[in-house]
Amino acid sequence: MTAEVLLERPSASVALLRINRPEARNALNASVRKLLAEHLRALADDEAARCVVVTGDDKAFAAGADLRDMAEAGAIEMMLRNSHRLWAAIAEFPKPLIAAVNGVALGGGCELAMHADLIIAGEGARFGQPEVRVGIMPGAGGTQRLVRAVGKFKAMKLVLTGEPIGAREADAIGLVTEVVADAEVLPRALALAEQIAAMPPLAVRQIKEVLLAGQDAPLSTALALERKAFQLLFASEDQKEGMRAFLDKRQPEFRGR
Repeated sequence: MTAEVLLERPSASVALLRINRPEARNALNASVRKLLAEHLRALADDEAARCVVVTGDDKAFAAGADLRDMAEAGAIEMMLRNSHRLWAAIAEFPKPLIAAVNGVALGGGCELAMHADLIIAGEGARFGQPEVRVGIMPGAGGTQRLVRAVGKFKAMKLVLTGEPIGAREADAIGLVTEVVADAEVLPRALALAEQIAAMPPLAVRQIKEVLLAGQDAPLSTALALERKAFQLLFASEDQKEGMRAFLDKRQPEFRGR
C-alpha cells in the first residue's frame, strides 16, 4: 500500500514531502497528519536537510480535513485525539518550510500552507477556510494565522463566508509569497529551497526563530531577541567563513558550525 505522505530527496540538502491521497483531493486524515509530523520531526534532526518543501498534486494541495474522520465525532473524542500535537510538529519545525500549492488549499489545507514560511502558488490555486459551511470553524490556526497574515477585515470575510479566493487575490492580500504558472510551482519551490539551503544553516535557523518569536512580542522584546541572536552568530564558524569569503572575493562554504 502506497504511503499517504511520500518523502523524496531532490538533493542532499532539500527534502520534499508529497501528500499522496489523490482519490480524496489530498484531504488531511489522521494518517496524513501523523506522517507529516513524523517526517518533520525526523528532518529537524537530519543535519543534511536544510530546507523542506511540502506539496500535493496538480489538482489539490489539500482539500481540507477529511470530514469522514469527524462527522459523527463528539467533543470529548475530538479533544482526546490531540491533533494539536501533530500540528505542533509542523509549527515548531526549526528549518525553512515551503508550501508548493497547486489546485485547492482549503480548510486544513489552507492552514497547512499557512504553517509554512513561504508559499509558492500556481495561477490556478484557490485558498479558503470553508469550515463555517459545515457548522464548525477553523481549528488548526485558521483564524489566528490568517488574521496575522492578511489583517482583520480580509480574514473576517474568508472565515465568515467560507468563500475561496484565487491565487492572485491571495497574493494581493499577503497570503502567498509568489504566484507562478501552474507548471512552475514545484520547480520554483525547489529552486527557492536550494537557494535557501545554500545559506549558512545556523543563521537561517536563527532568522526563522527570531522572526516568528518576535512577531507577537512587544517591539522592545523582539529587538532584544534579534540583537542576542545577531551577537550569538559571531560564535559560529560560518560567520568567519562568510565574511572572509566576501573579503577574499570567493564563494563561501557553509558547514552549519
